[in-house]
Amino acid sequence: MAHHVPENLPSSIKHYIGGEFVDSLSGETFDVLNPVTNENYVAAASGKKEDIDRAVAAAKEAFDNGPWPRMLPRARARVLNKIADAVEAQDARLAELESFDSGLPITQALGQAQRAAENFRFFADLIVAQADDAYKVPGRQINYVNRKPKGVAGLITPWNTPFMLESWKLAPALASGCTVVLKPAEFTPLSASLWAGIFEKAGLPTGVFNLVNGFGEDAGDALVKHPDVPLISFTGESKTGEIIFANCAPHLKGMSMELGGKSPAVVFADADLDAAIDSTLFGVFSLNGERCTAGSRILVERAIYEEFCERYAARAQNIVVGDPHDPKTEVGALVHPEHFDKVMSYVEIGKSEGRLLAGGGRPEGLEHGNYVAPTVFADVKPDARIFQEEIFGPVVAITPFDSDDEALELANSVRYGLAAYVWTQNLTRAHTFSQSINAGMVWLNSHNVRDLRTPFGGVKASGLGHEGGYRSIDFYTDQQAVHITLGDVHTARFGAAAAKSVGY
Repeated sequence: MAHHVPENLPSSIKHYIGGEFVDSLSGETFDVLNPVTNENYVAAASGKKEDIDRAVAAAKEAFDNGPWPRMLPRARARVLNKIADAVEAQDARLAELESFDSGLPITQALGQAQRAAENFRFFADLIVAQADDAYKVPGRQINYVNRKPKGVAGLITPWNTPFMLESWKLAPALASGCTVVLKPAEFTPLSASLWAGIFEKAGLPTGVFNLVNGFGEDAGDALVKHPDVPLISFTGESKTGEIIFANCAPHLKGMSMELGGKSPAVVFADADLDAAIDSTLFGVFSLNGERCTAGSRILVERAIYEEFCERYAARAQNIVVGDPHDPKTEVGALVHPEHFDKVMSYVEIGKSEGRLLAGGGRPEGLEHGNYVAPTVFADVKPDARIFQEEIFGPVVAITPFDSDDEALELANSVRYGLAAYVWTQNLTRAHTFSQSINAGMVWLNSHNVRDLRTPFGGVKASGLGHEGGYRSIDFYTDQQAVHITLGDVHTARFGAAAAKSVGY
């Protein structure tokens, strides 16, 4: 099969520290693979503790002595809007590189690039419009909140939709006046390497943005443990989040962690079945199934269960799997052979845990690369591994239920609690059922179309804290309360009587 390779790929990928592209001090590199061929196409600098130390020192100098934290919100917003303009101007190139590096279908990668631009524009508007609280006790006291950027923000991002998820952290961190050190995922460093040029042309001061490539156990670990990094924002899987949580504890760092998910999509018998099938297919098979909010457990009321399964499987079998650069492709190649092996191991486990309705292996004609056919299992029991564990690929488990109570028990019966989707025409059930689900976000009769002003985050093993809108600004800033007394100060005069008695 012919495979598109972008023109003008870099000959190497370096760190970006203090305004310069640099190699690792150790000289070490790691190979970056093309997920369609699994061939190495570039070497990236492999960051270690000493490289993180350099990056943090540059970011701290820019925070302590540079102009960025002290600029007026409008001035910072102008830079953020220039960043958004630059991203929009090259969205096709960004999508091409992202698709090549990650295996995402090109049409979906283009949408992610455009979303990255919108993230910067959104936070540019937000910081200009922001108003902080003030309180007064008439004639006695006034109190106001002074918001201050926290310092050097450590940002650790994943390999699924990497450019967009980097923007999700970079935009509010920079808008708040922080300086940053970004550690992108080692599987997908290509699009992250473009940020430096975008930021330079937009006028971001030197040292405000720094990037260190490398592995989590080296560069990521050093960033989390660094004493001059007061906050860590991490998106990734839950086990890694537990390690980061423990390593942040000695320094009492601020943490925002968006972790794994095993989100239920609950389809009641009164649902708009056509819309529910469209949405639940998109919800698990878009982005190659490599999405934290994927509705990878579909719970279907018994009265429509067989019809749903039959129609769902037929559609899944028709999903176009192929070259990520082809606009017709709906599911591309998984990001890396390690991840491909993990997903395929769950496919094999599923064959003993459910009734295979579609997929179950490689798509026909795609013998090479990290391709998995969209896979559908039905009749999956709630104690099955494919029901309980995050697969993070194009694999879905369908389970029947007979009552609202059983549906709720099934929805809440996993360790995760990121997202949930509910399909019903019953308005009372829609609200009461949604509010009873243990998930940070619920969509009613919809897939996850999200307003950027709303909180994004999970409960249980799916995360710690929330980002989105002002909650992101809250994370990257300290809110200092300033109290001013008006008029006379009435304070109990401890020791005054004793002082008078001795002649003072």
